[in-house]
Amino acid sequence: MAGSGRLTREFFARDAIVVAPELLNLVLVGRGAAGRIVEAEAYGGELDAASHAYRGATRRNATMFGPPGHLYVYFTYGMHHCANVVCGPEGVARAVLIRALAPLRGLGAMRRRRGGHLSDVELCSGPAKLCQALGIDRADDGADLVSGGGLALVDDATPPPADPRCGRRVGLSARTGEAAVHPWRFAVPGDPNVSAAGWALE
Repeated sequence: MAGSGRLTREFFARDAIVVAPELLNLVLVGRGAAGRIVEAEAYGGELDAASHAYRGATRRNATMFGPPGHLYVYFTYGMHHCANVVCGPEGVARAVLIRALAPLRGLGAMRRRRGGHLSDVELCSGPAKLCQALGIDRADDGADLVSGGGLALVDDATPPPADPRCGRRVGLSARTGEAAVHPWRFAVPGDPNVSAAGWALE
């Protein structure tokens, strides 16, 4: 996008709880499309029973333990991909799940990938939806959002909200204990593209 700049590695080399609300209103760009991040969830690695990294490194979650500023993509429920931004210092698995985008550019390409005649707010209003809309899959696991590749996070000088909406993360079971009630879900207040699930638990 004209006038936009990629973020530095240092931006991501902080705790996910700090990075998550600051991702709001940044722009995810790639494959002929772009969308503004309007919802995100933080995950705290070995300190967070809801994190994929809670029990340590595996083949699936290895990217989370790598350098910050990369994309961790996983496949879930046998049908969906979800994309996370790796945070914190290398070796400390922290990540932020991108939960929703406000489509900005390439809406035709998004609709072709999603299938059907969807409204703008249906295109990226959920983590699996936005991955499908931008063509993100496991092949993008490890993609560098800072210095190269077909996907990038850029700052177009739209600041994050001063008072983001906060709530519990979505889809966590009682097995995660106190992690299920952490208010680590952040959203742009009033944005229609924010996913509807879970806000009743605020």
